[in-house]
Amino acid sequence: MSYQFLTVRRDGPVERVTLNRPDVRNAFNEQVIAELTAWAEGAAGDDGLRVVVLAGAGKVFSAGADAEWMARMAGYSHQENVDDAARAAAMFRAINALPCAVIGRIHGAALGGGSGLAAVCDIVVSAENAIFGFTETKLGILPAMISPFVLPKIGVSAARELFLTGMRFDARRAREIGLIHAVVPEAELDETVQRYVAEVLGAAPTAVAAAKRLIPQVWGQRPESVADVTARAIAAQRVSPEGQEGLRAFLDKRKPGWAP
Repeated sequence: MSYQFLTVRRDGPVERVTLNRPDVRNAFNEQVIAELTAWAEGAAGDDGLRVVVLAGAGKVFSAGADAEWMARMAGYSHQENVDDAARAAAMFRAINALPCAVIGRIHGAALGGGSGLAAVCDIVVSAENAIFGFTETKLGILPAMISPFVLPKIGVSAARELFLTGMRFDARRAREIGLIHAVVPEAELDETVQRYVAEVLGAAPTAVAAAKRLIPQVWGQRPESVADVTARAIAAQRVSPEGQEGLRAFLDKRKPGWAP
């Protein structure tokens, strides 16, 4: 599939998806949302895909909503706004639900929906000079569509501070609150991302997918209430072909078949 505002490059089991509107700081509009949704829906059914690297072209990762798009929103009816927001929410859900690992490569800035994209990535590597912000309230709106994904990452206390003020914050603070995972000089971004890619490729694909499904099922629950869920999850993986291969490889002191 061809895209106007995304570049997609496949390298074996790794797909590199780049927001490609550098002239407007990779801002979102209706077409970017539609293209990201279509890409994610297709990627969800790709059994050969094991890692996605999500990046931005030009000077920043993503500056959030496009000014022209926001100007059009001002003239929408209430129902048109509901429909528009629902499409954006569906995009975040589609990326969040991908069964493979999604690694965010952040540089320059990730503001508004850009920080929302960081929140739906499983692993985020950021340049040390990058700036983040849930800046919607500064514009008189809300970080509503991204909130279901941001809150599990940063928690209620940080959300109350950052959602209500709309203040910008640096990569160190983003790491402190759990939005991102690694902070490196910009020159080391690609090397660090590649190390994470290699780590994921060393893990069994079905185990990665199962672990990703398990996290939201278990998070916030009492241990006794999810005992059956966790027992069934590990039992299913132990008897799976990859579970059996992993055990045999461990005993034979060799790499498992899925490892590079």
